[in-house]
Amino acid sequence: MRFAKLALSKTAPAKQAVAIVAILGIAAFGVTAFAQQQPATPPVEQPAPVPATPAPEAGAPATTVAPDGTVAPVEPAPVAAPVPVPVADHGAAASDHAGDEEHASGGHHELTPKGGWKHDGAFGTFDVNAMQRGFKVYKAVCSSCHGMKLLSFRNLGDVGAPFYDPRYPNPNDNPVVKKLASEFMVTKEDPDSGAMVAMPAIPADAFPSPYANATAAAVANGGAVPPDLSVIVKARNGGAGYLYSLLQGYVPPPQGLVVTPGQNYNAYFHGDTASQWIGKDPRNKPPGGFLAMAPPLQEFDIRLQRDCVEGAQGGASCDPNTFDDGKPTTIEQQAHDVAVFLAWASDPRTEARKQLGTAVIPFLFLLAILTFLSYRRIWRNVEH
Repeated sequence: MRFAKLALSKTAPAKQAVAIVAILGIAAFGVTAFAQQQPATPPVEQPAPVPATPAPEAGAPATTVAPDGTVAPVEPAPVAAPVPVPVADHGAAASDHAGDEEHASGGHHELTPKGGWKHDGAFGTFDVNAMQRGFKVYKAVCSSCHGMKLLSFRNLGDVGAPFYDPRYPNPNDNPVVKKLASEFMVTKEDPDSGAMVAMPAIPADAFPSPYANATAAAVANGGAVPPDLSVIVKARNGGAGYLYSLLQGYVPPPQGLVVTPGQNYNAYFHGDTASQWIGKDPRNKPPGGFLAMAPPLQEFDIRLQRDCVEGAQGGASCDPNTFDDGKPTTIEQQAHDVAVFLAWASDPRTEARKQLGTAVIPFLFLLAILTFLSYRRIWRNVEH
């Protein structure tokens, strides 16, 4: 009876609390709707899409065009060795387990680009220029063996994507995305004959796989199936840093490590070299592992050269061994840019998610405080 009287006496504060919660709910809906709106950013100047340069046939020497117009053979670019292969010294048997964990993670810490990764952190954003350069590396180098079946071409024009343009809210209407998609061939059903034919892709199509199935991929790669790169950054421990290190980790194997034909030693691969280590001390096995993939990146790759003819972007004075924004096509730069592009491809909604969280989390914190104060006011004179 006493509890009922107290409850009735507190009807007005209870109504006030309900009104406060209702107002906060309406405010939350407005904040969420505002956060999900596309940011009114100025259009990003998009570089002209560079047509894919066909890779030279196996065994054919690489060539370069001299200023007088003659074609001369060039020496193949040496494989870069950014870091020496460390030999771990684990000491006594008491540290064997720690050494095993170290080898299982590649043997040493991954490389980090100068300045770190711009997209890391709660407020990090992707570098648009790096993503565009990374897409060019993927198209010219990676797409010959790896697909991205979970990503569509229209995703390239979404908010926060490499080729987003606020003038085209629907990425299917983005002319840059249309051009890039048309440079890939996909297999579709011919509406006239019903036969499966190859035709240029449209923004709604997914990135094609270079092989018809896993069996064909294994036959073409010595029994190894190249992984799909749609979510490769999410699927690998270390994320973008692991890919960045792996692509630069092709170094000469240390003495005592037997590399079988068809394999390539990589100092940063998450593998184990114990079975092929014939050194004196088995505890000193080198870090890394073996890959069927040969070093994919080349210093100043001819496949990434841009056209520097008179009147083109950059004019006759531009360096062909640079990206459209002037960055050199070194192995380190290629590894960085393709790692950034694949980090975005693994989570295309990263920036939209961060923008929503930035608006919602402070509101939830304020709501929690007001809810607690309302609770203290309503039940302050009630005995428990």
